[in-house]
Amino acid sequence: MAIDIATLEERYINSCRKHCVSPNDAILSVLFKAEVKKSCNELCSLEISLDHLKDAEFPPLLDLCMELDASEVEAVDIRNESLHVLNGKYALLLMRAINQKLRVVDLQDLAFGKDFLRDLSQRGLTCEVLNLRSSHFRKLNMMGEFMRIHTLNLDFSTSLTSFQEDCFSCMPNLMCLSLCETRILNLWTTIAALSKLPSLVELRFQHWSCCNDVGPYSASSSGKSHHKTYSNQRNNGRTSSINIGELTDQYSSTEEVLRNMFLLNNVVINDDESRAEDSDDSELDFSSPLQEHGSLERLSNVFSGGNRQINQQTEDSLDNFQNQNEAEPLAGPFTKYIGDNSVKYISYHASPICFEEYYREYMIASLPRLRILDNLPIRKIDQETARMTFSEYFEHVPYQRKHKENVISVLQKREIRSSQNHGQSPGKKVSNLYGKSQCFYTRSLSAAKMGSCAWPFLNPLSFSGSTLVGESKSFRPRQFEYHPSNSSLMVFGTLDGEIVAVNHENGKIVSYIPSLGAMNSVLGLCWLKKYPSKLIAGSDNGSLKLYDIHHMRSMETGICGGAGSVSFDEFDQLTSVHVNSTDELFLASGYSRDVALYDISSGKRLQVFTNMHREHINVIKFANHSPSVFATSSFDQDVKMWDLRQKPISPCYSSSSSRGNVMVCFSPDDHYLLVSAVDNEVRQLLAVDGRLHLNFEIASTGSSQNYTRSYYMNGRDYIISGSCDEHVVRICCAQTGRRLRDISLEGGGRSRSSMFVQSLRGDPFREFNLSILAAHMRPRSKSEIIKVNLLASRDYAKEHFDGQQACPTNSMGG
Repeated sequence: MAIDIATLEERYINSCRKHCVSPNDAILSVLFKAEVKKSCNELCSLEISLDHLKDAEFPPLLDLCMELDASEVEAVDIRNESLHVLNGKYALLLMRAINQKLRVVDLQDLAFGKDFLRDLSQRGLTCEVLNLRSSHFRKLNMMGEFMRIHTLNLDFSTSLTSFQEDCFSCMPNLMCLSLCETRILNLWTTIAALSKLPSLVELRFQHWSCCNDVGPYSASSSGKSHHKTYSNQRNNGRTSSINIGELTDQYSSTEEVLRNMFLLNNVVINDDESRAEDSDDSELDFSSPLQEHGSLERLSNVFSGGNRQINQQTEDSLDNFQNQNEAEPLAGPFTKYIGDNSVKYISYHASPICFEEYYREYMIASLPRLRILDNLPIRKIDQETARMTFSEYFEHVPYQRKHKENVISVLQKREIRSSQNHGQSPGKKVSNLYGKSQCFYTRSLSAAKMGSCAWPFLNPLSFSGSTLVGESKSFRPRQFEYHPSNSSLMVFGTLDGEIVAVNHENGKIVSYIPSLGAMNSVLGLCWLKKYPSKLIAGSDNGSLKLYDIHHMRSMETGICGGAGSVSFDEFDQLTSVHVNSTDELFLASGYSRDVALYDISSGKRLQVFTNMHREHINVIKFANHSPSVFATSSFDQDVKMWDLRQKPISPCYSSSSSRGNVMVCFSPDDHYLLVSAVDNEVRQLLAVDGRLHLNFEIASTGSSQNYTRSYYMNGRDYIISGSCDEHVVRICCAQTGRRLRDISLEGGGRSRSSMFVQSLRGDPFREFNLSILAAHMRPRSKSEIIKVNLLASRDYAKEHFDGQQACPTNSMGG
């Protein structure tokens, strides 16, 4: 027989006597209310508030909670709305003692600290609704068992940037998820995480609110706003059922159209102010303050009552909204016209991901079970539009494969094909169509690997800690280049004028030359192709030298050969150097309108070409196969092609961007020119005549200091692009312009500082591998070279590894 409420109260009082504490009046009141509900044939539930509950009062309450499983209590809600609560460990013990009768957990996690969050994430809870507003997750990693949860609210978690790969793997019944005003940005990793939620039907990264041209929330006919909180809609404590068909096709009222996902699931929005602590945990962040009180008060106004106040005119309009067949432009505020009336929709509390181009279409196409996104229902016309938009602007699998393939399946097909070819008679012609060639299978294998790795393997290149004559040494990279013929070799120059050749596969420094006071920041580096041990290096003070790494100082011996370098005439304020395809000549450009031509064998400057542009020439590049052809990019918005055989007085052609050009480069086969202008203006030109082949249409930020750099990857199949005001690298197909993937950079350690892309290169030997020179926004933080393998997941890193100062010359060089 179930324990009745009166017996529970008696046992609670006895436990208080046993532990020498007075019964908590709030707990007694909760038990009294539950008894009243029982007598009225309502749901017998307890709502326990942790506010002002002292640690000493914990043992009797724990005894009470352990009795609840065998009692007539049907559901228990745990809430707190203040920072004055008991120990986080005690709070978790209470929730786990309640067990299967735990329904709603509504907490301000700031009061409990990182140990509480870590334990909750790793071990899970049995609640149905979990409300963790203003949480301090940095990478969401809720890998514990949350088997009963159907609603999760992480609104205003302003430290949250990303998801761990399996963070939703134990939430099979999660239907509603809210992530408003977080820092989540990456579409690809977000979808990979959310795809593990088989029951997800409602998702929110922002709050689309309707107003009849009167502001964030509508007023009643009397002109007064009705401020009702969601807690007033709890249906006597019972959870509302969700009918998916009704959600999308048969809304019976305006309230159902605009209802918040958490109105459906009994979630209360709270606007308490939060404060921060320090933490060095890799998945939690207590280091940066959240919104100030004024901001949270404003959020409370919108969520607690604003979107619930709709006059009759708006109700009629929104009922009609469900039956409209035209798609809405949801990139910003928009207005619906119904007859002579207009209804305006405005977005509030949007996470950064909402500002990604085609965000809504990407989400709808990638999550076909979704029925409501950002408070707006998903109609059939929305799904059809999303599919078309996705296929036009995004590449689901590399090399335009329509479906993801299993790696084992690709290998089996290749072996079957190979055995068939070997079994053919000698006189019979072997079919080698492109679709069945070795190249086809290589690409299919890469596509299969990449399709299974939403979280690519990012590995900071570690070369610090090496000793120079017994001294510890670390570096501040400013420019780097892969070796053209040695797949393991890379060279980088530093902000301090050092040149370092490193084996980037194992981090071992091969050769080193110190600054010796002759060089400042190294901005130009270029290997010679026919003489693989030699390279040209240039610094911003104009110094130009040819080095032979076989004669450069070894970090182990500290010995340097004096014959290892050749000096050239200086080029003042240099930003770029490049060697031609025959290793006979190289060019230098910088903060001037001139270009200098040098002869490598004699060490002499042959000529200075003057006034080639109207403003300074940031980057200059020789063609990869034509020793006399080169291109220049300038902040005068022009890119020009030149030919030394024509004595470059006038260019072969000129092509203009709408902003200043940061850099230009040839495709490996010289078929295209890739031009990168300020703030994500990236275009591909036909190298033969400069005609526009492709505009990649990357969204701009509006910053005139957002210097963008782009290079080719996988030959000329893909381009990689990054900018110095953003912490993301974009990968696009070089033939269609469709976006394949974004790579987000996240600062580690205690600083949690944002990172930006200073330079980047595709690995010339490994498909879907690249390196990024990343720097931290925080002053005095070091820059680092990060190797990225898109074909390996983070699990690879766990198995194989045990695992930044903002530079004032962001516009210089490539």
